[in-house]
Amino acid sequence: MKTFIPTVENSGREWVHVDAEGKTLGRLASAIADILRGKNKPTYTPHMDCGDFVIVTNADKIKVTGNKLKDKIYHWHSGYPGGHKQTNLEKLLNKHPERVLEKAVKGMLPHTKLGDALYRKLNVYTTADHPHAAQKPRTLELTAQGEMINGK
Repeated sequence: MKTFIPTVENSGREWVHVDAEGKTLGRLASAIADILRGKNKPTYTPHMDCGDFVIVTNADKIKVTGNKLKDKIYHWHSGYPGGHKQTNLEKLLNKHPERVLEKAVKGMLPHTKLGDALYRKLNVYTTADHPHAAQKPRTLELTAQGEMINGK
């Protein structure tokens, strides 16, 4: 018997829909990163992109615990002298709620070319509707602890 080596052709990619309403930011981002990498499949291979496409809706209704709304700071630099900028989680949630979840998931993916390819399979929307109905995504339910429960 030969060892099974997964390829892109036999990875069996699907589209998965996750509703973020009422979910905790970190636990949700961790579960999404696992789906993007394919860690929920028995054919998971660390050096390959064998994960699924993920659609996240209601990103503006995620919750955070503790004092993170005031204390969590996002930093970036414009590239010019004196161009260091920062904002807290509360302001970013009010202005661009989808970016909060995108940044959390991107930080949990590999920081390589593979991680960039995985990140491109993430689609985050602030409302309950999305333009990916033609892909027939299956709905995935997550528990309060971030564990996956297969849905419809």
